[in-house]
Amino acid sequence: MKLLGVKLKDAVQDGANAAHSGDSILPVHIGDEGVADGHPAASERLRDRIPARQKAADAYVKSLFPFLGWIGRYNLQWLAGDVVAGVTVGIVVVPQGMAYALLAELEPQFGLYSSFMGVMIYWVFGTSKDISIGPVAVLSTVVGSVVRDVVSSPEGKDIAPHLVASALSIVAGSIVLSIGLLRGGWIVDLISVTCLSAFMTGSAITIAAGQLPSLLGLAGFSNRDSAFDVFVNTWKHLSEAKLDAAVGLSALFLLYLIRHTLASAAERYPGRKRFFFFISTMRTVLVIVLYTIISWLVNMDSRENPRFRLLGTVPKGFCNVAVPELSRNLVSHFASHLPATVVVMLVEHVAISKSFGRVNNYTIDPSQEMVAIGMTNVLGPFLGGYPSTGSFSRTAIQSKAGVCTPAAGIVTGLVVLLTTYHLTAVFFYIPSATLASVIIHAVGDLVTPPETVQQFWRVSPMEVFVFFVGVFVSVLSQIEDGLYATVSISAAVRLYRILKARAQFLSTGRFRSLFGEHVVGDDPKISAEYGTFHVSGGDSSRNSSLPIGHGERSNLQN
Repeated sequence: MKLLGVKLKDAVQDGANAAHSGDSILPVHIGDEGVADGHPAASERLRDRIPARQKAADAYVKSLFPFLGWIGRYNLQWLAGDVVAGVTVGIVVVPQGMAYALLAELEPQFGLYSSFMGVMIYWVFGTSKDISIGPVAVLSTVVGSVVRDVVSSPEGKDIAPHLVASALSIVAGSIVLSIGLLRGGWIVDLISVTCLSAFMTGSAITIAAGQLPSLLGLAGFSNRDSAFDVFVNTWKHLSEAKLDAAVGLSALFLLYLIRHTLASAAERYPGRKRFFFFISTMRTVLVIVLYTIISWLVNMDSRENPRFRLLGTVPKGFCNVAVPELSRNLVSHFASHLPATVVVMLVEHVAISKSFGRVNNYTIDPSQEMVAIGMTNVLGPFLGGYPSTGSFSRTAIQSKAGVCTPAAGIVTGLVVLLTTYHLTAVFFYIPSATLASVIIHAVGDLVTPPETVQQFWRVSPMEVFVFFVGVFVSVLSQIEDGLYATVSISAAVRLYRILKARAQFLSTGRFRSLFGEHVVGDDPKISAEYGTFHVSGGDSSRNSSLPIGHGERSNLQN
């Protein structure tokens, strides 16, 4: 008998009385008679399956709340690490949140609301101790594009921007939550590292270009055009730069100066490395405080007519607590933007959490991370939050600060809460150019370094082609177009490789199976081409093969 090209010996030998695979070695009794191969009744099968399914259901529900696995072992040592990390991230997230809210075409306070809700919800559902949830530059830019398109349309001119952002957060969060509940975390693996790197690099360039008008105090053109158009218009209007340019450029220079000086000091004095690290993480706050004091001294007598643009009034407390508006008409306005929003929301977060999990020797659950992100974005809008996800810069800070559990988010939330109620009056004098320098400085870390591009080349030149296509499309068009372009090309390349994969026998060997020994070797009757096996009659053994190349040129070395 042959099965899938493999000749199998007869399971029952003549005159033999041995038990084989698939045969029952114990008789099954029904009444008083023994049956060699009986089947249980339907009621018995149902009774056997109910306990197993009940256990599976209990395990599934328990997996939705990972904090139950560590909260009972919480101790003072963990508390100390979480407090230090939580306070550190809280100090950093306040200026970043307000700056990123401006990218989303929202008022600064909405960044504080999102920062608070992100960290306060994630610790219940998340599986990563390092990651920090809240507003991020790339997702905020995507949200800003959606808000701008909706409110500029004739039908949406009367809709408040924060209502658009809240509705987008709920819909996109619900999609991500559904994927997580269905345990579809594997879907993230369909997007290659090349696509993600190209998207992040193109986004960083686009975001930095969009901040140039605020950094230099320029006006008269839109900073929401493509990065290329913004660069061109900035160059044309460079002679119109105002005092904002001195504030913004000096703040940007100071941010990089502090960073590189402290990095050099940490290498020179390893014993004080931790101290230099904490000072370096505070550089954003230090620069903002310094320039806020300078701004107050310069503009305290001209509050109504400041010498350079200021952030302005930030309301105290949570002023937008309400049930979000979610109508079919509103959703239809941004439905075309949902794919990009969902992809950015889940891919960036899962990629960051996986990366830091590998660095710190623990494993995250991608599906459960989607549940955490989904819950954050579904519940956040009830307090005024807009779409948020994992932040690379704040996650790196939290990890290096010695975080022990996700409960550090509670401490971060308390810092944001105190700031929202007691420090908003100070924010009035923050120069807009300083916030622009903070954004440019933050997104600089998202640019893919040349070493990574070189690694892409070693894997395959096609990966480099995909990378640069994504970057150039993002710079010349929009961020979303760059994402769609890279994903489409990468998917086409993968499909081509699968269809055109070649295989060849690499060695001869012998292996054992249930039905005896078989030889794997260069059988002239068997050939392999493009992954399809051809058997030319007669008895044959089962053969193994490995794909060794693709139709395209590859730089992989054996």
